[in-house]
Amino acid sequence: MSIRLIPLTDPDHKPFSRRIAWLAAQADGTPVGSAFLRLSSRKSHAHLGDLEITVHPAERGRGIGTLLLGAVVTGARDHDVRTLVTDVDVNSVGDHFLRRHGFTIGLTLIYARLDLSTTTTPDVPEVPGYRLVSWEGAAPDELVHTFTDARTGMNDAPSGTIDTGVDVWDVERTRHAAQLIEQRGERLSVVAAVDATGRIAGFTEVVVAGDGKGDGQNYGTAVLPEHRGRGLALWMKAAQIHEIRRRFPDLDGLLTDTVDTNTAMRRTNDRLGYRPQYQVHRRTLDL
Repeated sequence: MSIRLIPLTDPDHKPFSRRIAWLAAQADGTPVGSAFLRLSSRKSHAHLGDLEITVHPAERGRGIGTLLLGAVVTGARDHDVRTLVTDVDVNSVGDHFLRRHGFTIGLTLIYARLDLSTTTTPDVPEVPGYRLVSWEGAAPDELVHTFTDARTGMNDAPSGTIDTGVDVWDVERTRHAAQLIEQRGERLSVVAAVDATGRIAGFTEVVVAGDGKGDGQNYGTAVLPEHRGRGLALWMKAAQIHEIRRRFPDLDGLLTDTVDTNTAMRRTNDRLGYRPQYQVHRRTLDL
C-alpha cells in the first residue's frame, strides 16, 4: 500500500522555538507515522534542529521512517539547519535506524534514579563562606538577576562533539521558563548557594508533578567556575533532596541525566544515592 506524507501545521509554538511536522498515512488516510522538527529562534542554536520520528511498530520495515527522515532533512535545509539532533535509547530499534542513515553519536547520557523510599541522603557539611537559599517557582526579584548570571555556569558543561554554542539567558527568559513550568501544572523547586557578596554562585533545580507524586526530574545544576572545587554541587543537591522530601512527602523518586564524560557530576550523584537506569545516545547528522 502506498504511503503519502502530509505536512502539518503544528500549534506547538514557544517563545524561543517552533515545530514543523509531517504525517505519514496510507492511501485511505490511516496514519502510520509522524515526524517533527523543532527549530530554535535563538541565534546560538539556530544551526541545530531537534528531530523526532515515530513509526507504528506494525508498519516498520516498509521504508516509512526513511521517507519521513527525507522530508525532515529537506525541511531542515530549507530553514538553514546545519545539524540534526535526536535522543534515542542505546541499542534500540531507533538507534540502529539512525546509525544506518549516517547519524553519529554526539554524546551519551546516563539516566539515573534516586529512590526516595529506600535511600537515606547523607549529611553533607556546609561550605564555609556560603549560605543556601531555596524557593518554589519564579526566582525572587532580589535574586533573579544573579540567578540568571549563574546560568552561565552551564556553558562549559560536557557536550560531546555537538556544537551547542553559548546558551544566552536574560531575566525575561529566566522568568518565562518558570512560568512555563507553572502553566504545565508542575512545580519548580530551586536551591542556590549565595556567596558573601550576596550573589548566587551555583544552583540546582527539580521539577515535580502538580500532585507531588511519581518521580521528580532534575533540571539544571551549575556552579560558576570561580566557585568550583569546594563541594557546592554536593551540598546544594543534598539540601535539595531534603527540601523535596519535606515539600513532597508522596514523591517516589528523583530522575537525573548526566553526560557520561561528566565524571564530577556522576560522582556527586553516586554519593547521593542515584543509581543508573539506562543510557541514551544523542545522535547527530550534519547536513
